[in-house]
Amino acid sequence: MSDRRWRPGETVVERFHRPDGSIGQVHPLRALADDGRVLLAWIPAGTPIVGSRLVDGRHMADAPLHQRFRIPRVPVPDFWHRTSTLRRIADDEWSSVWWFFDAAGEFTNWYVNLEVPLGRTPAGVDRIDGVLDVVVERDGTWRWDDEDEAEVAIDAGRLTHEQLDRLRAEGERIGALAERGAYPFDGTDTDFRPDPDWPVPELPAGLLEELSPRSGEGSAPAPR
Repeated sequence: MSDRRWRPGETVVERFHRPDGSIGQVHPLRALADDGRVLLAWIPAGTPIVGSRLVDGRHMADAPLHQRFRIPRVPVPDFWHRTSTLRRIADDEWSSVWWFFDAAGEFTNWYVNLEVPLGRTPAGVDRIDGVLDVVVERDGTWRWDDEDEAEVAIDAGRLTHEQLDRLRAEGERIGALAERGAYPFDGTDTDFRPDPDWPVPELPAGLLEELSPRSGEGSAPAPR
């Protein structure tokens, strides 16, 4: 655990762990504000990330549902695609709120990534992706996302029933905020524009090699 705080403009490395302790995706973010508990950070479209593929080379979404959490995955170089994203990550909350912006810089909607918080490190923040997510539209309406994957993840041991119950409760809390138009769904930061002088966040040098299986097992990287 770390009491690290980041100054505006610094790079924060967000790591998504698996329950077995291995690391899946890694995203570099540009810090905007941090009070020691809540981090607000930015990842523009096109930012290099560490992504993951199934060991046979397929994207997870290309595999049948029953296989997605049973086939091993390998890290691959990738990019953050389609939407530039503002993220609010609170150390003690089982979610992070993502503001999505299109290629023109216009806000489109919120995506709430349900997560198990693991605390801070000297380099960034660690989380376990909760599989189940919440989509919040501009008018405050909301819906669950990836419910089918969440149920399969339990059968595969990727999540426990207790964790999913906690994640669902967090999703309901988020939905209630959205219905009331309460922060962070009250229009705050929907007009955000990044500092044009900030470069794209970068991953730590050598990170992909450090995460790759020593056996060399895996597939050639491919863009999403």
